[in-house]
Amino acid sequence: MNVYHFVGIKGSGMSALAQILHDMGYEVQGSDVEKYFFTQKGLEESGIKILPFSRENINQGLTVIAGNAFSDTHEEIDEAMKMGIPVIRYHKFLGEFMQKFTSIAIAGAHGKTSTTGLLSHVISGSKPTSYLIGDGTGHGEKDAQYFVFEACEYRRHFLSYYPDYAIMTNIDFDHPDYFANIDDVFSAFQEMAMHVKKGIFAYGDDEQLQKIQAKVPVLFYGFQEENDFQATNIEKTTFGTKFDVFVRNNFYASFEIPTFGNHNVLNALSVIALCHYEEINTETTKEYLKTFQGVKRRFTEKQVGSQIIIDDYAHNPTEIKATIDSARQKYPDKEIIAVFQPHTFTRTQTFLMEFAQSLSEADRVFLCEIFGSAREIHGQLTVNDLKDKISGAQILQEEDMSPLLQLKDSVIIFMGAGDIQKYQRAYEVLLETN
Repeated sequence: MNVYHFVGIKGSGMSALAQILHDMGYEVQGSDVEKYFFTQKGLEESGIKILPFSRENINQGLTVIAGNAFSDTHEEIDEAMKMGIPVIRYHKFLGEFMQKFTSIAIAGAHGKTSTTGLLSHVISGSKPTSYLIGDGTGHGEKDAQYFVFEACEYRRHFLSYYPDYAIMTNIDFDHPDYFANIDDVFSAFQEMAMHVKKGIFAYGDDEQLQKIQAKVPVLFYGFQEENDFQATNIEKTTFGTKFDVFVRNNFYASFEIPTFGNHNVLNALSVIALCHYEEINTETTKEYLKTFQGVKRRFTEKQVGSQIIIDDYAHNPTEIKATIDSARQKYPDKEIIAVFQPHTFTRTQTFLMEFAQSLSEADRVFLCEIFGSAREIHGQLTVNDLKDKISGAQILQEEDMSPLLQLKDSVIIFMGAGDIQKYQRAYEVLLETN
C-alpha cells in the first residue's frame, strides 16, 4: 500500500492535509524538527507517526509531499529524488486533490483561518464536508461533497488552485519579503480570480477587491448598501453580535454569532452569502453560525485567577487592532494588555509606525524579541525600535514574566505568529507558583 510521507508535517497546512488523508483511509506519516508545535496535537490524536528528519525515513512505496518551506536540497527530498520516489509540493498536491469535490477557497490578507473554520462548520451541518484550516486542523469525509480550504497568497501559492468558488476577505500589503507593494499583491489576487470556476464572494468595502475582474459572477458583501449582501442593524453585546442581512437591498434574515468585532461580522456575512448562493437551508445556517467554537490561536481564551489570558495569531497591524477591538467588546470594564512578539524583521521594519499605532489601542503594551523565520534569522532593527514609538511600552523576557503579575483583573492578549506561546507558558507557570 502506498504511504504518504510529509516532509515538514508540523506545518499548519501540511498537518491539516495529513489529517484529511488519514481520515479518508490512506496511510500517512511524516517528519519534522523535534521542537513542539501546536499543530502536532491533531496528528498525535489521529495516531499519525511523526519522525525526526532523516534520509533513512525515505524508502520505496512512499509518495513524498514536500512542505513549501523546504528546498530540494533538504536531505529527505534529495534522497527521494535520488531514489526516483515521487515528490509533490504541498500546494500542487492540494490543487489536484480538490478537483474531486465542490471546492471553496478562502483567500485574503486577514481572516482566512477564521472564515475557513466558520464555513467548514456551517456547511458540515448540511452536507458531508472535508476541510483544511490554516491552524493545523484537517478533517476528511470519505463521501464529502464539499472541500473548504484556506488558500494562502504568499509566494503566489494559491495560483496552484482552480476552485469552484472563492471567498476573498480583503487585499492588504503583507509579506514584504516577497511582495513589492500593494499593486503586486493585487496582481496575485487578480490572477487567482481568473482560476475560479463558478463564483467569487468578495468584501465589497475593500477598494482593491472592487477592481477584481473574473470570468464568473463576483458577488460583493459588506456594510455598505451597494453590496449584494449587506450586514446592517448590528447589535454588539458582551455575549456576541446580532445583525440583519439584506440581499440586494431586500431583507433576508437576522443572524447571531458568539464572536466579537466587525471583522467577525464580515467573516459570517461571507459564509451567509455562499450558503445562500448554494441554496443551503437558512435555518441551518443560522443554527450553525451560533454554535461555532472558533479556531486555534484566534482569540483563544482562559481565565487564570483574576486575569483573562487570550492567545491570538494577530501578527500585522490590522489584525492587532481587530483583536484589541474584540477584547474591548467582550470585556468593556477591564484593562486590555497587549503582549506582542513581532514576526519577521522585514514586516516589522516595513510597518513599524502602523504596529506602534495599532498596539497603542491597548492600555498597556509589552514587547518580546522579534521572531525571525526560516527565511531571515536577523535584521537591522531590534524590538527597541518599536518600543521607542509606543508610550510606556516595556520589553518582556521569557525568564522574567513577573511584570504581568501586577495587572490584576485585566485581559492579557499574547499576540504573534512566531513562538509567542513560550512566553505565555512561562507566565502561566509563574502564576502557578504565586
